[in-house]
Amino acid sequence: MKPRDIALAVAVAAVWGVNFVVIDIGLDHFPPLLFSALRFTLAAFPAVLFAGRPPTRWRWVIAVALALGVAKFSLLFAGMAAGMPAGLSSLVLQSQAVFTTAFAVVLLRERPGRRRIAGLVVAALGIGVVAVRLGGDGLPAGAFGLVLGAAVAWGLSNVATRRAAPTDPLRFMIWVSAVAAAPLAVLSLLVEGPAADLAALRAIDAPAAGALLFVALISTLAGFGGWGALIKRYGASTVAPFSMLVPVFGLASAALLLGEAVHPTDLAGGVLVVGGVLVGVLGPARPVDTPAPAAGPLDRVGA
Repeated sequence: MKPRDIALAVAVAAVWGVNFVVIDIGLDHFPPLLFSALRFTLAAFPAVLFAGRPPTRWRWVIAVALALGVAKFSLLFAGMAAGMPAGLSSLVLQSQAVFTTAFAVVLLRERPGRRRIAGLVVAALGIGVVAVRLGGDGLPAGAFGLVLGAAVAWGLSNVATRRAAPTDPLRFMIWVSAVAAAPLAVLSLLVEGPAADLAALRAIDAPAAGALLFVALISTLAGFGGWGALIKRYGASTVAPFSMLVPVFGLASAALLLGEAVHPTDLAGGVLVVGGVLVGVLGPARPVDTPAPAAGPLDRVGA
């Protein structure tokens, strides 16, 4: 990867790390599904009115909207609301790199090198070290499972984004946000109830508004716009490991801003996760621009 693209990947990781603190603040004001619906509504409107047509086929817009917007963020926000700490959520979510590579191999026929595979194995062991705390130290297994499910959904959305190959990643993310907003709003009304939603909307204050602006404009549009551009340029399995730098920023910002205690197993798991990134990314250069794959299972989504 070019140095400027490495810098972009690290910058996105930093934004997404701090974003977990912002999400924690937002969840103090909004029910999880409503918060996610408002996030994508704000990211989409009014930008979608001036964005023109989606820069790829509609089926890919819908696929990414469902996997990323609806599934990933519903599970992540629900997991954090159920008791997963912000910093630890940022670490567990990065198991998405393992799922991304697995989906990319099966659905896109990408072939990551041995060094990258070894790095992902090390990172997966780091997630396992974190899981040792389940059931103890106030770490609920159900909340952990929800965040892990969010990682699976993110891995699938990474591969769908690669297959979509949008010519304009920012415009693509605007349309993904627009498509995701409606089902999230419906889910919020059905699951959380109109009374809870209305009460949250009436109680919006400065921290709540600031959290919404950050997650919608900076984390969603700027973050996923840059992320999508990198995936298009280098491939899903090449870019995904950089997201494992997110917990470095997530754990640090949660400790500094929220006062979250960092357990020794969290540190050990974080070292393994970051070590896995370094093993997979800092190896000898190799061609990464894979040709468009032949039609596969994912091509039938939305057909």
